Amino acid sequence: MVRNFLSALIMLLLPGLALAAGGGGGETMDLTNHWVGYASIAVFAVAYLLVMAEEFTHLRKSKPVMLAAGIIWAMIAGVYYSHGFTTEAEQAVRHNLLEYAELMLFLLVAMTYINAMDERNVFEALRSWLVQKGFSFRQLFWITGILSFFISPIADNLTTALLMCAVVMAVAGDNTKFVLLGCVNIVVAANAGGAFSPFGDITTLMVWQKNVVTAQGPVDFWAFFALFLPSLVNWVIPASIMIFAVPNENPVGGGEAVTMKRGAKRIIVLFLLTIVTAVSFHNFLHMPPVIGMLTGLAYLQFFGYYLKKTYYKDHPQPTQDDETEMEHDGQMGDMVTFDVFNKVARAEWDTLLFFYGVVLCVGGLGFIGYLAVTSQIMYIDWGPTYANVMVGILSAIVDNIPVMFAVLTMMPDMSMGQWLLVTLTAGVGGSMLSVGSAAGVALMGQARGKYTFFGHLKWTPVIALGYGASILVHMWVNAGAF
Repeated sequence: MVRNFLSALIMLLLPGLALAAGGGGGETMDLTNHWVGYASIAVFAVAYLLVMAEEFTHLRKSKPVMLAAGIIWAMIAGVYYSHGFTTEAEQAVRHNLLEYAELMLFLLVAMTYINAMDERNVFEALRSWLVQKGFSFRQLFWITGILSFFISPIADNLTTALLMCAVVMAVAGDNTKFVLLGCVNIVVAANAGGAFSPFGDITTLMVWQKNVVTAQGPVDFWAFFALFLPSLVNWVIPASIMIFAVPNENPVGGGEAVTMKRGAKRIIVLFLLTIVTAVSFHNFLHMPPVIGMLTGLAYLQFFGYYLKKTYYKDHPQPTQDDETEMEHDGQMGDMVTFDVFNKVARAEWDTLLFFYGVVLCVGGLGFIGYLAVTSQIMYIDWGPTYANVMVGILSAIVDNIPVMFAVLTMMPDMSMGQWLLVTLTAGVGGSMLSVGSAAGVALMGQARGKYTFFGHLKWTPVIALGYGASILVHMWVNAGAF
């Protein structure tokens, strides 16, 4: 009785239990009815409640989950050691850390490039151009949404969301209402766009890597594009409703022309080249995409070195402002702005450390042993369709990345239509809450105080309407795959 109750609780709060279940090898103990299991659930639940209450407590979201991760794994390691298992918990933690390291380094490179483009006035120039064109807030709402939907399949949903959020914040000025609505729209559009491309979302990439979605070959990249129309519906329906709440006015001021700084366009090219490198490393060399991203970071480092060496060719006589800047920073000219380590320091570390806490917490709960119970209830008792729909709903509560880890570790026997369904639901279901996807979590950090958990929550019913419609469209358009 207690076991069944806990299973239901886990499915409501903690769907992504597979991240470390059995990961790293070695024997595992079933702690689902042990006090360590109960205590771990309680610790994580409290930590996540604090994350959701960040808007009111002003406690950074990374702090509670990092503490919870340490407590959970300390309890697991303690009980394992007391039973004579000295290495099993360590192996599982290392497995978790490897998964987190790939995610963290990937995001870190993307954030570094965004910071570099921001400093070079790329977004300010785009903002100035949009304002000069006379676009209203409602027009900008559609423009940023369309760009988010079509850029995310190439640049991934997180990177796209960060780029578009920077534009929205630059254009909106003090209009916090537009920032909130613009960010909600961007999260939904970016997640929807990322769902139909293996490189648009980490969860879609994981499904592609497992070779479970195929068409005419062992792994067909284009098979995921069967989700294009369902993904489009997922974004267009909530956007068509939210548009009526967008202020029907134009941005105030700031329409003067803004010139991008030296090297801005070349950094944009290097960023696109970095994305191509990441895709190529995975597609042709079968290497993790993060290796390509880190290689792209080296492009930026060498370009920074070039800017330092060529600074005085463009500025043979430093102005008083230049000399003051050099004296203040202790470095030479543009090298101040293109020191990659300065860009790394400006990354959204609260977001990166939040993912560490979530991955380790969920990994610990998976290692405790709840995965088998969850798999039995969802994919055997309920059936794959209901289970996959629920996966999307649950991914909004925790995060779609550990949720997809759960499904891929369980590896239920499903048709390609069902695998496409779970790819869709895990990719777009996280849009229903701001903490349900990497894009939402990142934007809460980037637009702190303007885009919040409860601000997004107000639009959850509308987003859920698009979620349900996208599932129905998928089951209609791709009926032959079921």
